Amino acid sequence: MAGQESITFKSFVVDEHEGRFRGHIQTKTLNDLPEHDLLIKVHYSALNYKDALSASGNKGVTKSYPHTPGIDAVGTVIRSESEEFQKNDIVTVTGYDFGMNTSGGFSQYIQIPSDWAIKLPAALSMKASMTLGTAGLTAGMSILKLLDHVKPSDGEVVVSGATGGVGSLSVAILAKLGFTVCAISGKKEDHNFLLNLGAGEVIDRETFAQENTRPMLKSRFAGGIDTVGGSVLENMIKSTNAMGAITCCGNVASPKLNLTVFPFILRGIALIGIDSQNLPLAHRKTVWDKLASDWHLEDLNELSKEISLNELDEHIQRMLEGKIKGRTILNLDSE
Repeated sequence: MAGQESITFKSFVVDEHEGRFRGHIQTKTLNDLPEHDLLIKVHYSALNYKDALSASGNKGVTKSYPHTPGIDAVGTVIRSESEEFQKNDIVTVTGYDFGMNTSGGFSQYIQIPSDWAIKLPAALSMKASMTLGTAGLTAGMSILKLLDHVKPSDGEVVVSGATGGVGSLSVAILAKLGFTVCAISGKKEDHNFLLNLGAGEVIDRETFAQENTRPMLKSRFAGGIDTVGGSVLENMIKSTNAMGAITCCGNVASPKLNLTVFPFILRGIALIGIDSQNLPLAHRKTVWDKLASDWHLEDLNELSKEISLNELDEHIQRMLEGKIKGRTILNLDSE
């Protein structure tokens, strides 16, 4: 990196002191970055729940500190030792170990293995790619899997955690594809937000999540996308029509399921796990191409709020308190 060592930049760094965690903005040089073959100037990142956990000291996400979170990033290649990328290419980075135990996207520069990056589809702006980010990739994977089992004419589909990143993007894309969407949310004040995204109905989460010991419920949904786990996922499975499918990608409500096998062996329901972190590169490209073309959302800006590094700590706390809807986009070029 001869000639580049003098470059200084800002990063959001989380420190650990006597079991307490504190985030602050720190000035760094390129020599502070991990040694990898792709150097990128980051223009945008995004705040995900996993980032908020990392910033609050969750050792299941990040094992050691000081650490810079940020599992999403998009930016310009400054230096590449890979034949796949050239200087000035625009690339996006999501998943793998990025932002978890490797310095992440809450930084104006990052250095990563080149096989973690994908060239940004020309139809997407950098900001739009981060409005999507890991949430969009997860929603896209969920929808691809769901489409193997369900089509719009089969009936209503249900989405839980609908005001979150994955949930809100799933609602919007499914509505664009012609599905009748039922959104589950615990935020009554955001029902109009979900209806404007394309939901046909919004169900209160507490009502839907009520414990029911019956092994199956009256069938209603052709399929669904679950982002929260626990009793919400249980009741989604119990309420799914014969030969329907549910995808699951989160456990913020609970990682446990209290179910019998009856929905699976008497209705033939498929439960499909979604893991965006370790998705193979070819599948990532497929989803990104869909998000940039057939599934492109014209009103992505309405799903996001843009913030600066100086506002990041406040929004991390808001996310941990469940006070954020849609996507929070971090502009690394703003002061």
